[in-house]
Amino acid sequence: MKKRILTRFTVIMFIIGLMTAIQYNTINEPHIRDTRDSWEIRQELAREKQLHSQLLSEIGSLDETLDKYGAAADASPEQALRETAGELRKAAGLAETTGPGIEIFVEPSLEAVAMGLEIEGISPDLLIRLVNEINRYNGLYVSIDGKRIINTTAIRDINGQTTVNTKPVQTPPFSLKIISGSMEESEKLYNHLLASRILDDFYIDNLTLNVSEPQNDMMIEAYDGTIDTKHLQASEGE
Repeated sequence: MKKRILTRFTVIMFIIGLMTAIQYNTINEPHIRDTRDSWEIRQELAREKQLHSQLLSEIGSLDETLDKYGAAADASPEQALRETAGELRKAAGLAETTGPGIEIFVEPSLEAVAMGLEIEGISPDLLIRLVNEINRYNGLYVSIDGKRIINTTAIRDINGQTTVNTKPVQTPPFSLKIISGSMEESEKLYNHLLASRILDDFYIDNLTLNVSEPQNDMMIEAYDGTIDTKHLQASEGE
């Protein structure tokens, strides 16, 4: 009888002790803290606000296009279709484009030239990083060494040489042209590139980036290749 009581008492005390320990650990367990400083948080907030602003701008542009198409369709359906087709060709990179933009010159570094180092071609990874950096700041239309960038563009190594749209990029110097939606966006991209870490990445490869000041009338050539449409299928509306 006494053993049974003692056993029950022991079990009860064990449960009480276990619950006390759990409660103590819960109270004293430190919460995961955000270790970022205020400047990093402000930068993240600025990026989110920029993305939000970009999305609102794109929505507004699409709404404007729809309204324009609807009004033109009532007056002249054929003219509306021609204008819409022209805008789509421009957006796809199939038409020559003019607008506010900047030009980036990729050149051998002065130290590499002074030391007589052999200047090698730019690597695909470094070129892709630069293009991604441009796209983050509303670089709408881009050409690299005279080669227009479109949605299906591939930047890769072919037989040891960096290519864009399967065409080789020449050994520096060469330039990139970028057209943005407005002069203000071109200035933002210009300032961002001047302060970007991508400059150091190029310097490690004995290259420098010289960014021209924004221009009002930058011209980018049209894509001169053939777009593969064999996987596209027409669908009939109900």
